[in-house]
Amino acid sequence: MKKSLKFVALMIASVMLLSSCGGNAKTPEEPTKTGEQTVEQTAKENDSEKSITFVLHNEPDGIDPNVTSNSFASPFLTNCFEGLVTYNENSELVPGLAESWDISEDGKIYTFHLRKGLKWSDGTPLNANDFLYSIQRVLKPETTAQYLTMITDYIENAQEVFDRAKTIDELGVKAIDENTLEIKLKDPAPYFLDILSMNVYCPVQKATVEANGEKWTLSPEAYIVNGPYKITAINMGESVILEKNEHYYNADKVKLDKITFRYIKDQATALNAFQSGEIYGFREIPMADLSKLKAESDDLYTLPQYATTYYLINTAKKPYDDVRIRKAINLAIDRQALIDNILQGVAEPAFSLVSPGYAVDGVKYEEGRGTYDLSPNANQEEAKKLMAEAGYPNGEGFPTIQLSYYTNPQVKQLVEAMAQMLKTNLGVQVEISTEEWKVYYDNVQAGKYEIAAMGWGADYLNPMTFLPLFVSGDPLNKTGYASKEYDQAVLKAKVERDPKIAMGLMREAENILMKDYPFLPLYYRSTNLMMKPYVKGWFLTPTGSLYFRDATIEK
Repeated sequence: MKKSLKFVALMIASVMLLSSCGGNAKTPEEPTKTGEQTVEQTAKENDSEKSITFVLHNEPDGIDPNVTSNSFASPFLTNCFEGLVTYNENSELVPGLAESWDISEDGKIYTFHLRKGLKWSDGTPLNANDFLYSIQRVLKPETTAQYLTMITDYIENAQEVFDRAKTIDELGVKAIDENTLEIKLKDPAPYFLDILSMNVYCPVQKATVEANGEKWTLSPEAYIVNGPYKITAINMGESVILEKNEHYYNADKVKLDKITFRYIKDQATALNAFQSGEIYGFREIPMADLSKLKAESDDLYTLPQYATTYYLINTAKKPYDDVRIRKAINLAIDRQALIDNILQGVAEPAFSLVSPGYAVDGVKYEEGRGTYDLSPNANQEEAKKLMAEAGYPNGEGFPTIQLSYYTNPQVKQLVEAMAQMLKTNLGVQVEISTEEWKVYYDNVQAGKYEIAAMGWGADYLNPMTFLPLFVSGDPLNKTGYASKEYDQAVLKAKVERDPKIAMGLMREAENILMKDYPFLPLYYRSTNLMMKPYVKGWFLTPTGSLYFRDATIEK
């Protein structure tokens, strides 16, 4: 029978939770072939009791933790890097490279005490200056950090340093000594420790970055890391090999010697490889096989995620600059039909941005939240009424809708079904286009779309991970949407120290956002994962990070 993993994410201030998408880093050059292996060679690795092969489906836009926000980079960053804090198997925030920390009474100064004797994977010392260098690096425009705002929105003078209005010496980050790092915030942020779990706050080694420039992530020799594993072979798109990092501070507890991340884009092919014993696990189960696997397989795990799948609407383009059109598009979609017929029931209909799961003292974020006139099923009557009010009765005269998605069999099914719903319920024509992820995302970043498949898996365990996505000027806001009222509401919630009050303020901000419908929320995600039962100790956080730090093989 199907297994469901339960988790409780314990947070600061007794905040409890139940899980990026996207990235626009520079496209990496052709990766080095150092240590390249054939598919046949990687398949033989499973003979080892300390080696596993796990399948990935999509290449990341890069694997520089200071740069990328791309979720496809997560398997590498999660297992090769560690920051000041990390998560354990219960999604609890625990010490990482920092063994302890102090927070000032006003909540604005964090002092971190690093573990003694930390080292990089090449054996050289790692200290507080490495964290200082990495944060300073993010603040250089040429770094093109996709999560820049995770630094500039919180750290004292960070925005001013980025804008060159203040010097780097005025930045609110100091290496007090080799084992002590101080971070000053511009305003209190009770969830700041959770933000520190993000990859953008992971240290990178100055020596290798300066010696290799943008190419430092392209070869195992240059890719110096600090986590439980290090990369020993890169053939991105075919396979990437990780081996135990003997210089990791907790290396004695790392039981696997090798992890091979092998790329198989086709989900059915991945399932066949799993069933034949060629691989140990993979995500993104073929929907056609899901019902049977649910009923028969002991290897299927259904895991809740703090994540929302949605479709961006380009509000900068006519006629999508009209809120009536955007609302009509939302009303035209039968979310429940998509979930039942394509997702095999493994999702919940979404009517807003923030995924369910967050709670404060037992009060759930979504309690009392409205549906913003949306429902699980389509409302054709109201949708057509809005279209007529906007000047397009029965869809007459409305330009052909361009519906875009990235190449993926499940997304393809969803988009095709959505296109038919739009045709039927609005009386419009729809043209579908698809591209490989890198090209697709670059086009979205450039605003070259009308309605585009997207989504957001939380970066940290707080609703504030979602709300900045539609703040005016945020690097991740590519819809053209701008609302001063929304911006101010998000800012007010961001600096509130009382978790209960902050949750109410975040709800108010979301209410402002949803009255404008700048996107089409589709469903709140769960994820399916296949893993051999004798692989123990791995865990997937609500943010979608797959940890093999504590994994073992027990046959």
